[in-house]
Amino acid sequence: MGKFTDSVHLGFEGDKQFNSVNPPIYQTSTFFKNDFDDINKHDYSRVSNPTREVLENAIAKLEKGEYGLAFSSGVAAVQSLMGLLKSGDKILASQDLYGGTLRLFNNFFRNYGIDIIYHDFISLSDIPDSLLKEVKIIYFETPTNPLLKIYDISKIAAFAKRHNLISVIDNTFATPFNQNPLELGIDLVIHSSSKFLSGHSDIIGGLTVTNNLEINDKLKYVQKVVGGIPSPFDCWLIFRSMKTFAVRMERHNSNALHIAEKLKSVNNIKHIFYPILNKDKELAEKQMNGFGAVITIELNENVDYKKFIKNLKLIKLAESLGGVESLINHSYSMSHGSIPHEEKIRSGINERVFRISVGLEDVDDIYEDILTAISLSSS
Repeated sequence: MGKFTDSVHLGFEGDKQFNSVNPPIYQTSTFFKNDFDDINKHDYSRVSNPTREVLENAIAKLEKGEYGLAFSSGVAAVQSLMGLLKSGDKILASQDLYGGTLRLFNNFFRNYGIDIIYHDFISLSDIPDSLLKEVKIIYFETPTNPLLKIYDISKIAAFAKRHNLISVIDNTFATPFNQNPLELGIDLVIHSSSKFLSGHSDIIGGLTVTNNLEINDKLKYVQKVVGGIPSPFDCWLIFRSMKTFAVRMERHNSNALHIAEKLKSVNNIKHIFYPILNKDKELAEKQMNGFGAVITIELNENVDYKKFIKNLKLIKLAESLGGVESLINHSYSMSHGSIPHEEKIRSGINERVFRISVGLEDVDDIYEDILTAISLSSS
């Protein structure tokens, strides 16, 4: 089946009891048994819930995987990796991760004896075997947040297999519409379903997908004992939104590509970051089917970046991304606000860097809003 068909149907064949086209919302905490011998598939909603199960099957379908799990947030999905680790184990992670993931790794995982080794994933060949001692997981994003670097998924997956590591990717920016890492050899895919999968800036959620039953069982155990699960209603909302996911992503992709191409000629933009415009263009074309809705810009020094934000009328300054509306994020103080100044500067994130989540509005309206705001804020 094609990606639009998969997005509409999501592997759901209808409710068997009353032939409902959409899944029921099982808004219940518990499920009764008729007697001691009654074996019910579900008994308590922290452990499992039919509505959540529909969502978990749906993300597995979109990511072309076998097993999906739903969590209360993207960070909760990342936290579930602790089910694959023990004190003394290590994670090999790319240097440029979402600020919330960095905070989780540095301030939470390390408190439980799990160390994080950060490395530039452009080249893994220079990592000595001695550095990999006790490493159990290799973790990365591509495209990265916020500078949209592209890492070679197949090479990282092959590296992980050679060294007996579990490869984990955050696929939130690319989405399953543009990139399917499991098909490139990755063991585990993580999503913040708050973003493009939901697409309406009204839900917080996280998802995981794998083809490995052992990995899934260990994450599911964390899901059960920690209880970081979405409510049945939130699961239903995410599932409902995923029915229009492919249609939305097609528009997100086309709007962002059009705007990125036009912004290349704007004088007061020092750098523009977008997969097809970066030096990683060939790699992006090789492993992606589309290039996503996120554009990052660095303004010239003669642009007052605070006035720039005030002069935007259509695009709103906000955390998060992936909604139908266009949003802009000041990476230095927002998504990566908890990261020390020196680390941000070393990563290329200064106060003039802005991440734009391109929405579904008329493309010329979005572009003109950016252009006008830059013009009014330049000296």
